[in-house]
Amino acid sequence: MRFTVSQRFFFDAAHTLKRDIEVEGSRRIHGHTYHAEVWLSGQRDPVTGMVIDLGLLRRRLDEVRERLDHHLLDDVEGLHPPTLENLCLFIADALPEFHATLARVRVWREALGDSCTLEF
Repeated sequence: MRFTVSQRFFFDAAHTLKRDIEVEGSRRIHGHTYHAEVWLSGQRDPVTGMVIDLGLLRRRLDEVRERLDHHLLDDVEGLHPPTLENLCLFIADALPEFHATLARVRVWREALGDSCTLEF
């Protein structure tokens, strides 16, 4: 049996984006509330009964959130350009200790209905 557990977090951030459509609004600094969810999948440890202690994942995601929340994403090292796809990769790359069990990373903007999912 394989189990999948997940943890969500959100952050508020601003960015710009060079696009061929919606040019004016995209190139101006603007912000969003982003939501992210990370899924870990694996066998349940027979001693602890857990795939992973979610407290460890929460602690790590708090550090990732700190790097993104209330920042200009254009300036976040390792993220440029700040697309949903790159945010998924950024979050996954920030969790090297969980790569063996990392199953999925999703980032979405609820207000706009946009989302991106990175699957492993």
